Amino acid sequence: MGSKWFTGGVVAASRGRIQFDFRIDGVRYRPTIKRPPSEANLRRARERLEVIKRQIEDGTFSFADEFPDYRFLCRLGGAGKVRLCNDVFDEYLAHCEARMRRDDLAAATLHGYRKVLDGGWRPALGQLLFYDVSYSQLVAIADRHEWSKKTYNNALSVLRRAFDFGYRDHPLEANPARSLRGARLRKADRPRVDPFSMHDAETLIAAIHRDWGEAQGNYDEFRFFTGLRPSEQIALVLTDIDLENGVISVSKARVSGVDRCKTKTGEDRRVQLCPRALMVLKRQLALRERLIAAGLIQHDHVFVYATGEPIQDLQVVTIRWRKTLLSQEVRYRRPYTARHSSVSWNLMLGKNVLWVAKQHGHSIITMLRIYAAWTEGAVEADVAAIERAMMLTRTPPRNRPRKPPRSGGRFAFQEKAASTVDDLAVVQSVPKTISEFFAACDARIRRLTACTAKEKRSWLGWQDSNLRMAGSKPAALPLGDTPAHQPKINPSDSACGATRARGRYSAPAQRNSSTGPARAPRCVPRRSRSRTARRYRNPFQSAGPVRIAPANRGLPRPRGNARGPLARNRSGRPTPERRAL
Repeated sequence: MGSKWFTGGVVAASRGRIQFDFRIDGVRYRPTIKRPPSEANLRRARERLEVIKRQIEDGTFSFADEFPDYRFLCRLGGAGKVRLCNDVFDEYLAHCEARMRRDDLAAATLHGYRKVLDGGWRPALGQLLFYDVSYSQLVAIADRHEWSKKTYNNALSVLRRAFDFGYRDHPLEANPARSLRGARLRKADRPRVDPFSMHDAETLIAAIHRDWGEAQGNYDEFRFFTGLRPSEQIALVLTDIDLENGVISVSKARVSGVDRCKTKTGEDRRVQLCPRALMVLKRQLALRERLIAAGLIQHDHVFVYATGEPIQDLQVVTIRWRKTLLSQEVRYRRPYTARHSSVSWNLMLGKNVLWVAKQHGHSIITMLRIYAAWTEGAVEADVAAIERAMMLTRTPPRNRPRKPPRSGGRFAFQEKAASTVDDLAVVQSVPKTISEFFAACDARIRRLTACTAKEKRSWLGWQDSNLRMAGSKPAALPLGDTPAHQPKINPSDSACGATRARGRYSAPAQRNSSTGPARAPRCVPRRSRSRTARRYRNPFQSAGPVRIAPANRGLPRPRGNARGPLARNRSGRPTPERRAL
């Protein structure tokens, strides 16, 4: 076939193929491609070989990308090493670690990514060529696992992120992971809120105190009566406590042993402690002082183990919770249910929904969608048990005389008195159900926008005999409120006849007190409007007050389709009757 110098490292091979000849790290490789060995194809192959040699020198050459059909591709090493799925997963996790160091990714998120890739995808995809993986292979691997809907969606999400990272060098290639579709989560698939009753909660708290000691018991008892997230509670330090005002500041969290300077939602809040929670906190601080005297504490964290060590993660406390709860005759619930119980108890006491949402770091939509519906079945016995457990004492409202109603039938708003600081958040007028909540909102809107009967009469002017007194500034009426006793106008009282409701002139009769007989009215033009404005008027515009000429105030503008001699047609031109005048 000739020497390499003469052929340039490219020769014609059998079966219509072209063979390349080059070296990587001293190892000779002669891959082939399926192309007819014509003069033009050989010339292009020599040009491509020069590019390959430059890439080998720069360290950017990828054997699998250039020759994907090479039969010894899996045996390559060094600079010509192919890219396996394990390599892509390692590169992606290294990139996530760099993001975590820049505070762009949470440590718990990185831990979840590594757990999904190492446990679910590496055993089946690790040794496969990355660019040879197909969609059918990914679906078959995912279907072999007995995952729930949420776990299935999480696993597909992590795989899609890793494959997107691997295909960024080749954006024109088809990424098989993008076609994966997650399971549809319905409302019935979401976990149902199942809070503890006060009797079950007290039974569990007493059992934890008995089984694991005061340190663990204080931790679980405090979470029931504050509703803090577990990551927020184990991150509390001494500077976050204000015992004089009974308030704690929640501004950080500890997730998987890593401290974060912000909470889950990224918003700081101040939590008002009920008397029961304040008592538990004082008991925990006394225990901490005893551990400091014994030389077991060298930190400022509030909740610790019995040995004085701070709680780094939730694994130990969760195991203890499970063992104690399974030993009791109580239905098992996960530890996070203590937070749900705290929210539900506050709503059952009738506290303001906005205040409860702010205390627990929730949105108002979450409160109404998840928790408010559960409190509809609350009975008085349960509410009394919650008040006793939280050490809330209420005094009956003071017997104050009721204020007399104002003119128009509006009564002054009165609220019930509260005795303790915690009861200041209890708004007696706030309902306990969603339907009553929106009904109360509608009633308050009507009450704020209502207009008294005296104001309506002064605006209409039909009760005052002096028309000049009725020419004052009209009062604003609520949307959709029309006068119930609007008088009718006799067309014979006007020299011009009944005026058009949407016309440009308003000509009621005027009487001169000095001469006696009625004189011809003076037609005062209103603001002209275009045909489009007259045709497409705001339907709510007729409900409000009508602007009338100063000389004609005191009488309402007539409505209807009556047309007088001074009326105009739809195009704005005078009617035949007016032209006759």
